[in-house]
Amino acid sequence: MLSALTKIQSRPDLVDEVYKSLLDAISDGSLAPGTRITQEEIAESMAVSRSPVLQALRLLKKDGLVQDAPGRGIVIADMDAQWIGNLYQVRGALDALGARLAAARKIDIGTEIIAAGRLAVRGKDVKAMIEADIAFHGAIYQASGNSLIVATTQVHWAHLRRVMGAALQSPERRESIWDDHEAIADAIAAGQVELAGELCERHANFARENLMARMQELKPEPIAVPRRKTPWQEG
Repeated sequence: MLSALTKIQSRPDLVDEVYKSLLDAISDGSLAPGTRITQEEIAESMAVSRSPVLQALRLLKKDGLVQDAPGRGIVIADMDAQWIGNLYQVRGALDALGARLAAARKIDIGTEIIAAGRLAVRGKDVKAMIEADIAFHGAIYQASGNSLIVATTQVHWAHLRRVMGAALQSPERRESIWDDHEAIADAIAAGQVELAGELCERHANFARENLMARMQELKPEPIAVPRRKTPWQEG
């Protein structure tokens, strides 16, 4: 669990480093929802003092990724299905807009990004897959020429990483994601404006439906509590 956290050398941006390391562990599933941890455990695992850990946890709490645990410590927050659905709607719309604008400019996203994504899939490293996924979508936002798309997605950056990580927990979906990405990149490079936008919307909708279905499968069954018999039912 905490072994996934990387030891960090002392530096001015230590809080950011601790935050990023914890976010990576939450996103790739190393720190799963419901996992309980303490400042002391994190500080010891990352070889840092408790001060940057405390500040990083405050940022994660503000983002809604962790919450106070009863008694002592913190717990990794559950993923909220409605929030995920809303996030995918926004992401899908922004991706489609970015792809259409990039296609109007006939921007070549680059085969290197696609190749890096497929390599990450073969390596079965979820963290690397998340980074590759973000790099692909980031390239579309940059290619759009609209800086507001980049700024808007950064607001939800932490949650986007976590949602990507959750979607990538399904091995059978990993390669098809990059088939979708390659088709989107080809449409953008060819200047196929409407096709690029439609492919992005379809990609986001399928990812949302796939993740929601997986969350439903993993949802624990409610525990049946036997009803207490009334006196006239006994005997």
